[in-house]
Amino acid sequence: MSKPEHAPETPATKFLKAHKVPFSTHLYAYEEHGGTRVSARELNVDEHAVVKTLVFEDENAKPLIVLMHGDCKVSAKELARQAGCKKVEPCKPEVANRHTGFLVGGTSPFGTKKALPVFLERSILDLPLIYINGGRRGFLVGIHPHDLVRTLNPKAVAVALAA
Repeated sequence: MSKPEHAPETPATKFLKAHKVPFSTHLYAYEEHGGTRVSARELNVDEHAVVKTLVFEDENAKPLIVLMHGDCKVSAKELARQAGCKKVEPCKPEVANRHTGFLVGGTSPFGTKKALPVFLERSILDLPLIYINGGRRGFLVGIHPHDLVRTLNPKAVAVALAA
């Protein structure tokens, strides 16, 4: 009988502990290109409550983080408008990795290598509990969405598109 796997200690979990954010840990079998659909299925939760951490950059190649429902896409045009930029686009995986210190698929908004501006899809705050990456592929943490506001000081935006 194998013993249960313990949740990893990551820069994200260290950040959450340092900011006294209560969180639950959820490990699952990571699937390449599976995204939030797989994590929601593995954790038996609604994909809308799984929040993805996306790294974008503006026209000056300045990075920013967008927190979005797992079952939605980001309107880059609307995000640029609400962020006060000419344009924004998703970073290439290796660029996102360099900015955050996390591998794509394991990117957390907590404990990034450098502080990045965070934009939060406003409707996430309406959820009672969210699941967000804990800093490693196959590892999510469950937190109250208002802890995002308290710890990351994000700008609330309305940029969700149906996926």
